[in-house]
Amino acid sequence: MDTHPRTRTAHLRFYEELNDFLPGTLRRREFDRAFDGRPTVKDLIEALGVPHTEVDVILVNGTSVGFDHHVEDGDRISVYPVFESIDVAPLQHLRPKPLREIRFVLDGHLGKLARALRLLGFDAEYSRDVRDRELVARSLSEGRIILTRDRELLKNGTVTRGYWVRATDPREQVAAVLERFDLRGSARPFTRCTVCNGDLVASARDEAAREAPPRVRERCTDYQRCSRCGKLYWKGTHVARLETFMKWALRRNGV
Repeated sequence: MDTHPRTRTAHLRFYEELNDFLPGTLRRREFDRAFDGRPTVKDLIEALGVPHTEVDVILVNGTSVGFDHHVEDGDRISVYPVFESIDVAPLQHLRPKPLREIRFVLDGHLGKLARALRLLGFDAEYSRDVRDRELVARSLSEGRIILTRDRELLKNGTVTRGYWVRATDPREQVAAVLERFDLRGSARPFTRCTVCNGDLVASARDEAAREAPPRVRERCTDYQRCSRCGKLYWKGTHVARLETFMKWALRRNGV
C-alpha cells in the first residue's frame, strides 16, 4: 500500500498590485500550485512570496474565507489586495478596519521617504538603526502602518498593517504611498518637523528672532518651533523648491 501523501493542486489568481510579488510568468493570470497535506491558505499565499499584510480578501471557490482556511485539492483561490478607502461589507476582511488617522513607521532604508511624508504633514516615525522587532512593536502598540523595502518583514505573523515599498526612487516612493492609502486631500504641509516628526507650533517672533541668523531676522516675521526637539523653522529660500515638489506629489494623486 502506498503510504506517501498524494500531491494536490490548487488554482490561484492574484489581483492588482499583489502581482508585484510574483514571478513574471505567474502575474495576472490563473496558475496551478501543487501542495502536500492540508496547508492553510495563508501558508500557500506566503509560500509564493506575498505577505499576508498586503491581502484583504480571499475567495475560495467563490466563498470569502479567513487565513486559517485549509486548502483542498482542486480549490480555486482568488486573492485581492488591501484597500484602505473602500468597504465591501459582505466579504470577510482579513485585517482590522481602516485607520481613522493614518500613521506610519518606516524601516531604516526609507529615510528620504520619511522626511517627505513629514514635509507633507503625515505622522511618519523613523530611525536609521531601527530593528525589525521594534518596527513590529511600534506598529502594534501605536496603530502604525509599517513601510518597508523588506517583504520578509511583512510575513511576520504578528504584523497586521504593512506596505512593501516597491520603488527605489524617493519621489516615486512618496507618490506610491499617497496613492496606496488614498491620502489625497489629507496633506498638511509644513506642520511637522522633518527631523524628528514632532508637531510644529507658532513661536513668538521676539523669542525666535534671538536664535535666527541676522539676515533671517530682517525679512521673516513668522516662525514655528518643533514641540518635540525644539528646532526652529522659518520660510527660507528653499520653500519654493519644496512647494514645487509637494504640488508634483499631490498632483500625481488627482489633487
